[in-house]
Amino acid sequence: MYGSAFTNWRDGSETWSAYTDHAFVRGLGDGSLPREAFLHYLRQDYVFLIHFSRAWALAVTKSDTLAEMQAAAGTVDGLVNHEMALHVETCAAVGISQAELEATVERPENMAYTRFVLEAGYSGDLLDLLAALAPCVLGYGEIGARLGQTATSDTYKDWIGTYSGDEYQEVCTSVGKLIDNALTDRLGADYMSLPRWQSLTHTFEKATVLEVGFWDMGLTP
Repeated sequence: MYGSAFTNWRDGSETWSAYTDHAFVRGLGDGSLPREAFLHYLRQDYVFLIHFSRAWALAVTKSDTLAEMQAAAGTVDGLVNHEMALHVETCAAVGISQAELEATVERPENMAYTRFVLEAGYSGDLLDLLAALAPCVLGYGEIGARLGQTATSDTYKDWIGTYSGDEYQEVCTSVGKLIDNALTDRLGADYMSLPRWQSLTHTFEKATVLEVGFWDMGLTP
C-alpha cells in the first residue's frame, strides 16, 4: 500500500490486525465509541503528536540527503499545522480549550510509546527511527482509507476524513517512499536478506504493540 518495506513489515506482523481492527477503530467506524472515550483519546493524542513531531524533526537531522530532509520536514508540517489542528477544533467544539489540551497529564501508555520512538532515533540512525515511526503514520493511513469506504456512521466523520483524505494519504505515500529509498541507499537492494532488516522489523513490531496499547488506553478514560 505504502511501499515494499511497509508491506513486508505489515504482512509479517503478528500484531497488525489487533492494531488496525481494534475495538476503538471499529467504534469510530460504526459510531459506537463513547464520546468521552474519544475526547480522552484526543487529549492524549495531542500530547503524543507533540512528541511525534519532535521525532520527525529528529529525522531531518538524521537524514543524509536533501530529499530525505524534505520528506521528513513535510511530515512535520502535516503534523503540527494540520493534524493537530483537528484536535484543537474538535475539542474546542465541546468546550475543551487549547490551554486545557496542553495541560493534559500524559498517561503511562502514551509516555512508553513516545519515549520508545524518540529513543530509537537518539540511539540509532534514520532507519531505526523510521521503523519506529512507520506503524503510526502508515497505520492511520490504512485505517483512514478503510473507514472512509466502510464507516456506517457520521459520528466521527471529521476524524475519518482527516486520515482518509488526499492530503494525509499523500503524506503516507511520501513516507513509504522515504523508507524504501533510505533502506536501499544504506543497505542495498537486497536489504531484506540482511540481519539489520530483522532488527528493524523487530522495532516496527514493538511500535505496533505500543499502538495497540494506545487504543486500549483510549477506551479507559
